[in-house]
Amino acid sequence: MNPKRQQRLTVIAFVLAGAVVTLALVLLALEENVNLFYEPERIVNGEAPEGITIRAGGMVADDSIVHDEVGIGVRFVLTDYVGHDFKVYYQGLLPGMFREGEGTLVTGQLDEDRVFQAKQVLTKHDEKYIPPEVHDMLEDAPTEDEAALSSHALSLPTAMPAPAVQDASDQQEG
Repeated sequence: MNPKRQQRLTVIAFVLAGAVVTLALVLLALEENVNLFYEPERIVNGEAPEGITIRAGGMVADDSIVHDEVGIGVRFVLTDYVGHDFKVYYQGLLPGMFREGEGTLVTGQLDEDRVFQAKQVLTKHDEKYIPPEVHDMLEDAPTEDEAALSSHALSLPTAMPAPAVQDASDQQEG
């Protein structure tokens, strides 16, 4: 083989090996730092991994908030309002806007009992905000109010007749 050709092949081999090593390191770093989002349905169905940091979100279920008698721990349930609920335990100070019926994102890990051990709890910052992930999840699930409105709207006529207008001359005749 020509020495010039052999030198080129060696350089190409080193460049390719360097690119493969660089790509592997980048993918490894990304995998360690990515927190995937899981909806309540995916957590209940067992799709969320145990022991790996993930993000989850949903609405805080009514009458589900229970504070520890000692300390600052709190337990609550996140739901998607279509039958998928999971328990969350958080030890720390909750955000000021945290309450039942509000959208919440939690970051943490599922334990072996499938209880979400939250390290961080995020809530909305005003009454119109819902985290984008929770908003997308809830778009498909109608709330009780929406269901009531849609059933009520179906019973209304689609067009209202215009009110009858009387001519002033008709009123004078009577």
